[in-house]
Amino acid sequence: MKVIGRPAEKPNAKKPSPPRSKKVSERARARSQPEAHCLRLETPRAFEPFLVPSRYKGAWGGRGSGKSHFFAELLIERCLLIPGTRAVCVREVQKSLDQSVKLLLEDKIKKLGVSHLFRVLHSHIETPGGGIITFQGMQNHTAESVKSLEGYDIAWVEEAQSLSQRSLDLLRPTIRKPNSELWFSWNPGKATDPVDVLLRSVDPKTGEPALPPGAIVCRVNYMDNPWFPDVLARELEWDQQHDKDKFAHVWLGEYNRNSSARVFRNWRMDTLDVPPEARPLFGADWGYAVDPSTGVRCWLLNERLLYIDRETYGVGVEIDDTPKLLDKLNDERIPNVRIWSMRGDSARPELISYLNRQGFTITASTKGPGSVDEGVAFLKSIEIVVHPDCKHVIDELLFYSYKTDPLTGEVLPVLLDKKNHMIDAIRYALEEHRKSLFGIIEFARTEAAKIMADKIGHAKAKELPSTMNGGVRMRAAPGVSTAYGMTGTQYNADAEGHVVVSAEDVAPLRAAGFVQVG
Repeated sequence: MKVIGRPAEKPNAKKPSPPRSKKVSERARARSQPEAHCLRLETPRAFEPFLVPSRYKGAWGGRGSGKSHFFAELLIERCLLIPGTRAVCVREVQKSLDQSVKLLLEDKIKKLGVSHLFRVLHSHIETPGGGIITFQGMQNHTAESVKSLEGYDIAWVEEAQSLSQRSLDLLRPTIRKPNSELWFSWNPGKATDPVDVLLRSVDPKTGEPALPPGAIVCRVNYMDNPWFPDVLARELEWDQQHDKDKFAHVWLGEYNRNSSARVFRNWRMDTLDVPPEARPLFGADWGYAVDPSTGVRCWLLNERLLYIDRETYGVGVEIDDTPKLLDKLNDERIPNVRIWSMRGDSARPELISYLNRQGFTITASTKGPGSVDEGVAFLKSIEIVVHPDCKHVIDELLFYSYKTDPLTGEVLPVLLDKKNHMIDAIRYALEEHRKSLFGIIEFARTEAAKIMADKIGHAKAKELPSTMNGGVRMRAAPGVSTAYGMTGTQYNADAEGHVVVSAEDVAPLRAAGFVQVG
């Protein structure tokens, strides 16, 4: 095989950020039965170490590196080289095949011109020589059910950063056929994630990788992908210019910084079943120049559970292209987003007017002093579940932060105005519904005024709560100075961020992020 371009990196070595390379190596393989078939594959240099047999193959790094595409082609090649190969494609959670790599494998089979050698069925793919590729979620397995995988040759764990320790402990001893292999591809989250502990640990004495026997682990990033798409390049450039932390995590595969300044900790990735009677909520935030324009679909499944299952995101989107961007929120459940009510950023009235002329039903958001703080505080007061496909929502929930004092590092009760384009869209989507829930919400201001106006002259003034008459002292949620109780009572925080509230208001305010003190 002729080697061209820069040499492949040594496995497990930490790699600097090299320039993007268009150089690839080519490999040709032929399957012997039942007919000879020549398959020519182009492999980026960074993946070349994985072309030899090994018990563990781990590719980690940032978005756009081509990890999934490489392993998909490698799996197709393996099935052709060794007829009868049995492989399972694994994720921690997989409630439908839409969350698997099945579609990617189908596309690769067509692209490589070998469709006549594979049989694609609804739940699995039949491969040459009586082999099979299946797709499973490890969360659904028990110690007994996982034994069904004992005769498999390959287990490919995609999104391996989400794999639990329990699942890893079940999978490793189960895939035990001679010459069987475990493949892992992932974008790192934390150093404590089980896959990182297994494949990226370092011996504290020698500083060398402490890997299990037969492991090849490589870092691969966007600059290693000769086919890195332009649409991702625009997103990458925006993050590189505006958000260094996000750029390092999302595009370079650095660990996420679990800072104490992070705003949201009340969320998780999962897929939920949406009841047929549920109503979708849509929100949109408009970008300027190279800023991203975003859209989101979510469901308020009950007054304390928000499910976000669809997003759209584009950098430098022109006005004429915005309808197409929002149409990406369509799916089988909601085939025409244009007929549904949507809340959009009021800063662009001319864009809202244009979109409504294109058939959308968009209402401008309501803004005012404290509206961002109170909208964020509301989001903090509920449980948020995000579909794994909503990558940009996940990114922002990870990185949206409060300001910190540059001298002391102290977290300040002031929200940073960045990493919030998806979050703004979510706030707008929920704007009309926040008023139905108790807590620190913008609409309560109007309702409280109505209640007080009705009572003036018809009832004597109510004694304000204090610690002397049964009131409870609480510390306000970060960034909040005013809150409203169940009957419209207005509470104003003092200089230390404390308020004294009626006993009946303790529970809803606690749910909204307040903390009882004293």
